[in-house]
Amino acid sequence: MQAVMETIFDVIYLTTVISLGIIMIRKSRGRMQYKVFGIMAVILGAGDSFHLIPRAVALCTTGLEHYTQALGIGKLVTSITMTIFYILLYHIWRMRYHVTGKNILTAAVYFLAALRIVLCLMPQNQWTSANAPLQWGIYRNLPFAALGLLIIILFYQRTRNGKDRPFRFMWLTITLSFAFYIPVVLFSDRFSAAGMLMIPKTCAYVWTVLIGFLDMKN
Repeated sequence: MQAVMETIFDVIYLTTVISLGIIMIRKSRGRMQYKVFGIMAVILGAGDSFHLIPRAVALCTTGLEHYTQALGIGKLVTSITMTIFYILLYHIWRMRYHVTGKNILTAAVYFLAALRIVLCLMPQNQWTSANAPLQWGIYRNLPFAALGLLIIILFYQRTRNGKDRPFRFMWLTITLSFAFYIPVVLFSDRFSAAGMLMIPKTCAYVWTVLIGFLDMKN
């Protein structure tokens, strides 16, 4: 039952975000903010597919333990594409609110993203091992969490006064995604049930994409 339900959920998720992204790219009509939003959505879905498709295959066939290498490589790819996702979201923030300058802020975003990617590429992560070290999961996610917190603050500051109603919950979607993601990193190896938090985390990302899509439509 888990295999069937999880596979259906993953197919709906991937189809939704990639389709919305493609629609946004095609119908952005020169509005760069929405074109970048569409690219961001496609990268989100494409990156997650590297992990979710092998996981679905594993669940529906011989089990996760027989797909350790594919799942590990998928997690690595997803980790990198999620980092790119937040870089693009930062540039959407700049375009939407006509932000200029702030070179130090931009440098901080790219530094945290680069540090995250470098840490993800370190062999100590043992991505293809069934017993990947928890400490490296923490190391690589520290700059990622800092990047996420920075993006949360930036959107919250711009929307807290109610002047941008379409994006008023953007900061909340990012907050929820990290609130559900962090326990998975810390506890999923010891408590398999913690992995279920990836479902609401995924829903939070769908909400993020929908905010941009609905704003473009309106």
